[in-house]
Amino acid sequence: MFAVSSYHYDLPADRIAQKPVRQRERSRLMVFERGSGVLRHAAFADIVQLLGTGDLLVINDTAVIPGRLFGRKASGGRVEVLLLDFAGACESCRPGSAFVCPCLIKASKPLKKGAQLLFEKDVSATVIDGGEGRYTLAFDCVGAFETYLQHIGSVPLPPYIKRRGKRSLPADRAAYQTVYAATPGAIAAPTAGLHFSIELLDRLRARGVEIVAITLHVGYGTFAPVRVSDIRQHRMHAERFHISHAAADRLNRARTQQKRIVAVGTTCVRVLEYAADSHGRIASGSGQCDLFIYPGYDFRMVDAMITNFHLPRSTLLMLVAAFAGRQKVLAAYREAIDRGYRFYSYGDAMLIC
Repeated sequence: MFAVSSYHYDLPADRIAQKPVRQRERSRLMVFERGSGVLRHAAFADIVQLLGTGDLLVINDTAVIPGRLFGRKASGGRVEVLLLDFAGACESCRPGSAFVCPCLIKASKPLKKGAQLLFEKDVSATVIDGGEGRYTLAFDCVGAFETYLQHIGSVPLPPYIKRRGKRSLPADRAAYQTVYAATPGAIAAPTAGLHFSIELLDRLRARGVEIVAITLHVGYGTFAPVRVSDIRQHRMHAERFHISHAAADRLNRARTQQKRIVAVGTTCVRVLEYAADSHGRIASGSGQCDLFIYPGYDFRMVDAMITNFHLPRSTLLMLVAAFAGRQKVLAAYREAIDRGYRFYSYGDAMLIC
């Protein structure tokens, strides 16, 4: 149960979705009853019939930033930069000052302190410190860096989604973003939310489903590989979150009223469980979530979840296994492969209830 090899499965390459379906709610939905292990197959639009009065749906309203930059060193040589803590950098940035942000950088050679990096639109950056691929950069440009980022940045698609030259397509700007994205800061989409359209959300509300938004800026911690053989030794990178007073009140009221709390995605699960006390009550506020959920975890807040199909040996798969049972989850994945489900970020979904 704690061996990382216990979370491996073989996936044919043609099952990895390279593009989303044309209409978000037309993806497929596997309904997984975790108590019995029974599986049913539906369309995601059927979620309207599967949820109703008595359910509270929790969504993550983080917005993906175009946080991948392609540039070159002033001394020559290409660099690829991925912004890490954009939200934190925005909070600490002052008008007229450089935009200072931690980054992952791919370059032919390690960068030295003081090295200059050059990007499009006359944007430059100076290496302040760092090493082994992770550095702090001070970006310099005329005007707000956030504005320039929209012009020079690329959507940071995961590496299993192949694009020529690594740059995202214009269509990815909309496709790799939930329709309810509101707070910029993520470098990866909360992908379970990609299946919802505005019309589908309206139909859910008409059915009596209560919807509440929280924020977790998906960062490196969500997709960092597990490099230890015993998963209990893995440590998650912290990611910024925020739960408003209004959201906490609605969540606590739902718990008191014994409503079913349905989390959209593993990001919502992690924040809700991190913020809940031993009695299942949520505290409002902001912070950094570093909770790693794996089998043996005792869930306090979440009753059901909507999620995509995740990579082998990933912390996301371990979270789902903790929620529904490792062997049952792997059996469900095998059936999904046999039935031609599409996997990963642009793929199909599961409702685990």
